[in-house]
Amino acid sequence: MKTSLAVGLSRRLQAAASRPLFWPLLTLALLLAGNGLLNPGFLSLQWRDGHLYGSLVDIANRAAPLILVSLGMTLVIAVRGLDISVGAVAAIAATVAAWTLLRLQAGDGDARGLLPLFSALAAAIAAAAACGLWNGLLVTQVGMQPIIATLILMVAGRGIAQLIGDGQILTVYYTPYSYLGNGFLLGLPFALFVAGAAFVMLHVLLRHTALGLFVRAMGHNPRAAHVSGVRTGGISLALYTFCGISAGMAGLLISSNVASADANSVGQLMELDAILAVCLGGTALTGGRFSLAGSLVGALIIQTLTSTIYAAGVPPQVNLVAKALLVFVVMLLQSPEFRRSVRGLATRANEGHTR
Repeated sequence: MKTSLAVGLSRRLQAAASRPLFWPLLTLALLLAGNGLLNPGFLSLQWRDGHLYGSLVDIANRAAPLILVSLGMTLVIAVRGLDISVGAVAAIAATVAAWTLLRLQAGDGDARGLLPLFSALAAAIAAAAACGLWNGLLVTQVGMQPIIATLILMVAGRGIAQLIGDGQILTVYYTPYSYLGNGFLLGLPFALFVAGAAFVMLHVLLRHTALGLFVRAMGHNPRAAHVSGVRTGGISLALYTFCGISAGMAGLLISSNVASADANSVGQLMELDAILAVCLGGTALTGGRFSLAGSLVGALIIQTLTSTIYAAGVPPQVNLVAKALLVFVVMLLQSPEFRRSVRGLATRANEGHTR
């Protein structure tokens, strides 16, 4: 009886471990549990003044920009693409928004209502969409390799942002704009609703329309998808454009959180964090296999790890090394070949002990 229960439990664990989200969720749970052991108040939540406070809320709030970028990066990687310019695009969008607000504000920003906010958001999103469209055109029409096409904007993007801001850090004192990164809605940070809305929209499109099927087909075999009638060029162009928009939205959240736009710091190394989050979530860099939920969990893992390192007083330089090690370990655990080899070694070791 005990043997059959053990066998059944073992099979269930193996089935769970084979699911794409198992290892990312386990990693996130272990990180949170470790923080809870080191800091007893880490997992506690408090309701004050109509808002929910706590370390978990802070981590989710700070992860919102990375979640947005990771969602856009997931779609691009799913069709065998890559966008390493998202950090620069975030800087451009933040600078455009701040520049627009400074030009439209007259005295107290609240005196003119929400017109400056909507104008700034429209200008920033339009600029980000133009950047994504530029990357898409270079890939689909010119035929450049994705990493080269997006490297161009990665290098030039921050220079463009500095030109827009005249080389200055643009400081914005405008309450409606600050609400994007610091406001609360229904007791939770507003940034979470922005990231959540993007996730739900993409989930519906990819699960309940033909877009998800087309993206998977393009990722597995772009030529076969094209021959079968899928408009691969147009879809890739749209995905790169959306990736630019998601990066622009992330730039708006970052900028509004600190009430300023610094072309040199907004979105710094965000492209690397987004790629790491996508990989942690189980998306294959070779295309075809992707997971929006996995990328969301991956972004939370990276932000939790970053917060843990800072809270422990470890030098920030260690952050990059810790991220690399974490990705290495999780990717090994996600690899079926690695798990099979480990099971084979364990089986041979047991046979040797039996003899």
